[in-house]
Amino acid sequence: MAREHKTLRSRLYNRVRVTVLRARVNYRVWQLYRQVAFHTPHTALSPQPVVFFNASTRITGLSQNAAFSLLAALGLQLAGVPVVNFTCKAGLSRCVLGTAFPDRSGRPPCRACIAQSRWLFANAPTFTFTYRPDAVLEASLQGLNLDELSRFELRKPQHVIPLGSLVLPSIRWALRRHHLPDDESTRSLFREYIQSAFYVLLEFQALLDQVEPRAVIAFNGQFFPEATALWAAKQRGLRVISHEVAFQRYSAFFTDGEATAYPIYIPDDFDLTPQQETRLDKYLEQRFQGNFTMAGIRFWPEMHGLDDAFHQRASRFRQIVPVFTNVIFDTSQPHSNVVFPHMFAWLDLVLEIVRENPDTLFVIRAHPDELRPGKASRENVAEWVVQCRLADLPNILYINSNEFVSSYELIQRSKFVMVYNSSIGLEAALMGAAVLCAGRARYTQYPIVFFPPTPEAFRQQAEALLEAEQVEIPGEFRRNARRFMYYQLYRTALPFGDYLEEDGIWPGFVRLRRFSWNKLTPAQSPAIRAIINGIVNEKEFLLEET
Repeated sequence: MAREHKTLRSRLYNRVRVTVLRARVNYRVWQLYRQVAFHTPHTALSPQPVVFFNASTRITGLSQNAAFSLLAALGLQLAGVPVVNFTCKAGLSRCVLGTAFPDRSGRPPCRACIAQSRWLFANAPTFTFTYRPDAVLEASLQGLNLDELSRFELRKPQHVIPLGSLVLPSIRWALRRHHLPDDESTRSLFREYIQSAFYVLLEFQALLDQVEPRAVIAFNGQFFPEATALWAAKQRGLRVISHEVAFQRYSAFFTDGEATAYPIYIPDDFDLTPQQETRLDKYLEQRFQGNFTMAGIRFWPEMHGLDDAFHQRASRFRQIVPVFTNVIFDTSQPHSNVVFPHMFAWLDLVLEIVRENPDTLFVIRAHPDELRPGKASRENVAEWVVQCRLADLPNILYINSNEFVSSYELIQRSKFVMVYNSSIGLEAALMGAAVLCAGRARYTQYPIVFFPPTPEAFRQQAEALLEAEQVEIPGEFRRNARRFMYYQLYRTALPFGDYLEEDGIWPGFVRLRRFSWNKLTPAQSPAIRAIINGIVNEKEFLLEET
């Protein structure tokens, strides 16, 4: 009984603590909004507003992406660019972040989300929407199987609305898997997402009619509310911009393309100066020790070298080939699946190659994010390893997500490296390793890795690399890898670290630092200056070179 009382007191204390901390975070946002509203110039730099939409970044609290959207909007206002926020007010019958396990039939936590939105947009021009079902659409979805829902299109006189494909990435993300079960629970969720997407479309079209914006900015672009809004804007020929976390702490990536594909244009004549080479080397030195975060999450709380047992096992083979996997439901995957239909199709081919090369030790390394608490994949490499009975093969070693073995030390021991679209492919190329890539990655935009165009070409390339006495790597690969990494870190990653810090409540969530409103003006903020230049002058969202 005493233990139960202690547990109850601890829970009550944590609830009060979170409530107090959250109130402080929100009050600081409210204060900043008031200051910006007071100092916004009366003469507009642009007569047309910019619409912001990010319904899939948070429920309560301030996620990094919600903060990037907030700060970008405030910076635009201070520069004289009008802003309108498109905001959900119980506008979705089901939402991605509100889809809970194991019971997926519950309604989303709208009350908490609406309360948070009141703080975030209390002093901002806002267009809210509240859900109303469409009986005709609802009837047309009844009886459809999973494949039919995935391909569902709504035909209108002006255009065909691909609601099924707009929704599919969200279903996969919410269910943490690529292959979806064709059961009533999944079909019901799919129908709810499609109906919600259609209502977002109607409301967003009404907003576009009303404000006639010059551009639309949305988070990520893969989750169905934002994907639908961006689709609607594109149909009108409007400029659409998406954003995501970038590859520096508290930094954002804004693009006219799709943020999760990470399009980067590097001038052909760009080469790193000696100072830039030194700057990049210092960063890489820290990263190769696991000293980095992504979206506020540190994947490597610790890192171990290869132990004696590994070296003894590896000594029995002619060569070592690491195989680095991805998280199957990640929002980068729709862009990656161009050679193979999905990552497990690639792994099945890798398994054939493993069986044909018993003199090679293949080390399959699961992505460190695959077992993250609260976001664990429900279709993962560990299950595939068991299903394929990889333990029966003497030339395979499997390293799970929660084993903090140094991937970088593994790369140093390798003949070459296989990846799907993981960041480790770029890092391996930077280390001078040959990389055989199976999925389109952000770094395959440039000649950095071997990227065969078909599964058969992938097999042939793998066989050639396995048989070669010495792997020949084109000289341009490492040069392009360094150019790409530098641009990714120091030109496209817009820094917001002067304004943000950890909120002390949830990993990846933030609070505003204490700073004056004028720190968000283009004159004082390189990030806001890049965003203004991108919006007003229709340039790339790049930092000025320093």
